[in-house]
Amino acid sequence: MPKKRNDIDFEKALEELEELVVKMEKGNLSLEESLKYFERGVALTRTCQKALSEAEQKVQILLEKDGKQQLQDFGSDDNNE
Repeated sequence: MPKKRNDIDFEKALEELEELVVKMEKGNLSLEESLKYFERGVALTRTCQKALSEAEQKVQILLEKDGKQQLQDFGSDDNNE
């Protein structure tokens, strides 16, 4: 199944955000550059949060059956009881 545009945007945004963090952690940026990178990082974070929220909503819809959620605890295994 091909990736949708939102998937690509999320991956690119996350990659760019990681690059910004690495550059900022080096500590050799001017104040103006740091502020510019920080502002871009905030925008990228919001983009990623929106994409994750939309994905979570899609998962919720897919898991609903007969109007009831069919969720189980992660790591829950009937064989271990």
